[in-house]
Amino acid sequence: MSTPSVPAFGLSAARAILRGNWRDGFTVPSPRLYPFQWNWDSGFIALGLAYTEPGRALAEIRSMFAGQWATGLLPSINFHRPDANYFPGPEVWRSSEAAAAPAGIATTGITQPPVFAFVLERLLTTPVAQLPEWPAFLAEIYPKVLAFHRYLYTKRDPEGEGLVYIQHNWESGTDNSPAWDAVFAAMDLRGCRDVSQLRRDIRNVDASHRPTHEQYKAYIGLVDLFVRLGYDDTAIARESPFLVQDVLFNSLLARSNQSLLRLGDRLGFPSAEVADWNRRTLAAINRKLWDEEAGHYFSFDLRGQRLLRIRTSSGFGPLFAGAASPAQANRLAAGLTAEFRGGPDWSGCPSTAPSEAAFNPVKYWRGPIWINLNWLIYHGLFRSGHGALAERVKADAIALMERWGGFEYFDPRPVTAGGADQGLGADNFSWTAALYLDFALNAAPL
Repeated sequence: MSTPSVPAFGLSAARAILRGNWRDGFTVPSPRLYPFQWNWDSGFIALGLAYTEPGRALAEIRSMFAGQWATGLLPSINFHRPDANYFPGPEVWRSSEAAAAPAGIATTGITQPPVFAFVLERLLTTPVAQLPEWPAFLAEIYPKVLAFHRYLYTKRDPEGEGLVYIQHNWESGTDNSPAWDAVFAAMDLRGCRDVSQLRRDIRNVDASHRPTHEQYKAYIGLVDLFVRLGYDDTAIARESPFLVQDVLFNSLLARSNQSLLRLGDRLGFPSAEVADWNRRTLAAINRKLWDEEAGHYFSFDLRGQRLLRIRTSSGFGPLFAGAASPAQANRLAAGLTAEFRGGPDWSGCPSTAPSEAAFNPVKYWRGPIWINLNWLIYHGLFRSGHGALAERVKADAIALMERWGGFEYFDPRPVTAGGADQGLGADNFSWTAALYLDFALNAAPL
């Protein structure tokens, strides 16, 4: 194993990252690459803040929901203050032109995976729950999370299947996953503009690790379509070439529904609506997204009417949701060991299985290890009775962070397999620091 060139990482370094990325009310994922407030990042970050400055955890969540649309949509990014070091910025999204957008804050017009309900439930096991203002805060935020879920079920599930669709790959959180390649291969890019000269990401990190210019052309082509359609969900569902029932998104939605049920009981809110959502989504995940032959869950392309059969870490999401039967959980656990580890010395769970032709161990979401997915997989394995494997995933994640620091993602290969065994992407990454703290300081199951 190579010797790291960064200092050892630990609790104090994780706390320092969160302090350094705090911006008077919210936390940026990384100052160098992501200078605004991201949706699901914010949820994970709140968990880390719970152990450092608990009051900031509440401010973090409240700041994210300041960007919620009248429809209930919770945007993927809140542009709280100008910063030219990011593309596409608010001038591309033009959210102010949408009637449902919030006044006084620029946002995107898309969302990200729904994490806030289970984050709120997790906060019950942290110092946040001891704050005098916690009960009032929970009662304040709960209806807003409920409104977000209601938006998803009323606007993103036109057939009432219990599976909501994402309308942009950025809504999946796993932005550049090879699972989306087949969808984009069928997309007509002739009317999409070239934005290669506008990109900022490839100036800050290794361009070979980032999406290609052709991929960005498709990504911005979708955004331009949404702007032209005035962010009308009905029109987008009719015209967008990207409509996917993402397995991770729906798994996190189901797990969040379960947290909403328990939190609602605590607060005295009615639960029948949420219970119906949860029942339908759990059933639909298994009916439509499970592939018995492969022993894995895949996302479903509504345009192409097909499963997107690329093994990615998203396929373990149903463990976290409690959707997988014992037999399915056993097959997933076996698959993690057989398909997602190239050998006994490999680390954690890569974002794409090394057995896939599209696997790239250093390219954004096409192979590297992401701490947030490994945190979700850890809790999913633990929930499904695979405690030993869960502990190995957790130990590997902690070892990577302690060896290389608070990076955005990590090469899963040992040096003996040709890997650099290194941290990649943005440094001083907030959710990496936050989830290190949760791994290290909170042994409670989720």
